[in-house]
Amino acid sequence: MTTIASLALSLALGAALTTLSPGSASAGGVMGVDAAHCTSGHGPAIQVNVLDLKDRRGQLKLELYPANPTDFMRSDTELLSEGKVFRRVTVEAPVTGEVAMCIRVPHPGRYALLFLHSRRAQDKFDFWQDGVGLRANTRIGRARPSVANAAVEVGGGVAVLDIKTQYLRGLGGFSPSR
Repeated sequence: MTTIASLALSLALGAALTTLSPGSASAGGVMGVDAAHCTSGHGPAIQVNVLDLKDRRGQLKLELYPANPTDFMRSDTELLSEGKVFRRVTVEAPVTGEVAMCIRVPHPGRYALLFLHSRRAQDKFDFWQDGVGLRANTRIGRARPSVANAAVEVGGGVAVLDIKTQYLRGLGGFSPSR
C-alpha cells in the first residue's frame, strides 16, 4: 500500500511539475494546473491555443467568468463571495514553442473566458504594456471587451479555441498584431 501511495504521489508531483514548468510548452504540452483535464479529453474544460504573443516575458492568465454582462470581469473576491463562477489559471510565459493552456469548468454550460498576458507579472492589468484576448478574436479597440465576444459553450469534453493576443496599438486601442 505504501509503495502504491508513494508511486501515485511521485506521478502526481511529476505531472504537476511538468504542467507548471515553462519548458512544458516548448515541448508542445498543455500548461496550467488543469492541464490533465485537457490532455485526457475528460472535461469539462477549455483548451486555449494562444497566438501572437508580443514577447515571452511575464505571466499568462486565463480567467473564467459567468457569461453575463453584469459578472464579466468583476472582482474575483466579489464573485466567489456570492458563490458565482470564477477561476484563474496562471503560468509563466514559456521561452519558446507553441502555447496551449487549460482551464477546467465546473460543469457543461456557457462561460465567459478572458486571456491576459501580464508582461511584468503583476496582479493588476497594465493598459500600456499587457495583452488581452477573447474567443471571438475581433478587434477590441478602446471599448471594454463584451461578454458576447468572450462567451464559450462547453460540453462534457474539452472545448478547443485559438485566441489571438491583442496589445495597445496607438489611438485605435487594442488590436491583433496581424
